Amino acid sequence: MKTILEICREVADLAAVKRPEDLFNNISQQENIFLSVAKSTLDSLLRYGDWQALTKEGCLTTVCGKSSYAITDFAPDFFCLLNNTIFIKDMQERVIGAITPAQWMKEKYFSSPSNDIKFKIQNGRFVFLYPPEKRTKIVFQYRSDNIVWDYKTLAEKNVLTANTDVPIFDEYLVKLGILWRWLKRNGLDYGEEYNEYEKELKKRFGTELATKDICLAANADIESKGAVHVIKITDTQ
Repeated sequence: MKTILEICREVADLAAVKRPEDLFNNISQQENIFLSVAKSTLDSLLRYGDWQALTKEGCLTTVCGKSSYAITDFAPDFFCLLNNTIFIKDMQERVIGAITPAQWMKEKYFSSPSNDIKFKIQNGRFVFLYPPEKRTKIVFQYRSDNIVWDYKTLAEKNVLTANTDVPIFDEYLVKLGILWRWLKRNGLDYGEEYNEYEKELKKRFGTELATKDICLAANADIESKGAVHVIKITDTQ
């Protein structure tokens, strides 16, 4: 578990330049560059896709007659919603969410109300087409915007604030991302380093996608073969 300063020092060794001593030293231009490219690397990885390390579960409990809920009230580190992961808790009922503006207008003004719960995300809020019933618990998965750990408290943070912060992402991938960006910022050839980074990025992200999620709303048929129970999952979607 290497800190962001330790990773930047390894990058400096690879680039054959002086190791940074303090990334937050505003006087040193070189160390400012290291901090800048480190922030850029972490921000880029955050936006790349739905990393397992960033995947969290949120829960919204509705209030009678209320159709708009600020996301920061129930998921303060929310970055974006993971599609097809929204369900009413303790029920096999999927919430129909994130509908397009055209669908929203059609449903609101030209369709009859249905039993489906539909919403859109607008201005940092969950906005439901019709207010759900009181105390309906809606669970969902989302991508967190946290990018580092605090070395001492292990608390997650969404911005670099200390030399001892530890990236949530794979440290080797972060090192490659900082390296090619540092070379580019200093006007040096970075083609080979960039290609290596892109290759490792796709490999790491593809590895996380290798295990497919199991839908808990599916029908499970269990059959017994001797002492072994085999579970067959039949998707109902």
